Amino acid sequence: MENVVIIGSGPAGLTAAIYAARANLNPLVLAGGMYGGQLMLTTEVENYPGFPLGILGPDLMIAFREQAERFGARIENVDATSVDFSQGPFTVRTAENEYVAKSVIVASGASARWLNIPGEEPLRGRGVSTCATCDGAFFKNKHIVVVGGGDSAMEEALFLTRFGKRVTVVHRRDTLRASKIMADRALAHETIDFIWNTIVEGVLGTTHVTGLKLYDLKEEKRRTFDADALFIAIGADPNTQMFKGQLELDRMGYIVSPDGTSTSVEGVFVAGDVYDIRYKQAVTAAGLGCRAAMDAERYLEALEFPVPDVVMP
Repeated sequence: MENVVIIGSGPAGLTAAIYAARANLNPLVLAGGMYGGQLMLTTEVENYPGFPLGILGPDLMIAFREQAERFGARIENVDATSVDFSQGPFTVRTAENEYVAKSVIVASGASARWLNIPGEEPLRGRGVSTCATCDGAFFKNKHIVVVGGGDSAMEEALFLTRFGKRVTVVHRRDTLRASKIMADRALAHETIDFIWNTIVEGVLGTTHVTGLKLYDLKEEKRRTFDADALFIAIGADPNTQMFKGQLELDRMGYIVSPDGTSTSVEGVFVAGDVYDIRYKQAVTAAGLGCRAAMDAERYLEALEFPVPDVVMP
């Protein structure tokens, strides 16, 4: 019987592990086949407090893991495959094992959507990114391309104008899907231009991005386009497939939480990007992991030392 099982090992899951371990809960972390979350795909992290010179994303997550293990968290590099939250204690399964837990913290994160085109994967973190807040500052006075047509793409493009000498939005349609206010801001910005009815078919470069392969859907023509960076803003998918029918999810598949840690099942808590659709930062995920662990600790204390019913005279 586990006190707490933590599903996920990004900033939220490992911070939850640190706090749960320091509370002597002996947490078990199911870290997944590749632990560390999306920061494992990020090169330089300059906006995480405490690192004035920046730190590599993988190095930051190694430090998170070592700190959790120092306090006694047990971390297994296996993926949770299914759960049973119908009643407590809860069941969490992997391919080879089944764990029973008094409480669970879901920190399985979200996965950014990629274009899955030639050149994209080898140049991730070398000019290809899905996070302007994380990587925009590396491209001062550079030509930046943003792919997408929704609010997130317009937010990314507007943010990137702080750094890039030119920001070009490539969109597969001839109109934006973004809200009117966001679309108007982007369309009116003097640093942003648009390429319509076009898709990105490939990324050029060896050690860094040097250009893109574009295909005009209307004219059915291909061309190369010089660029220093490609920011993909076509959305993200929460890693919640195994929680369908177990926890309340919103229409986009994110876990619903009224207060940022509790879920529709008492004793099951949530932290990080699997719930947070707005901020999606390592520091906010870590904060949510802290909160979830502290709330799980209080929940377990209540199980062990229940408050007696008050009998009125």
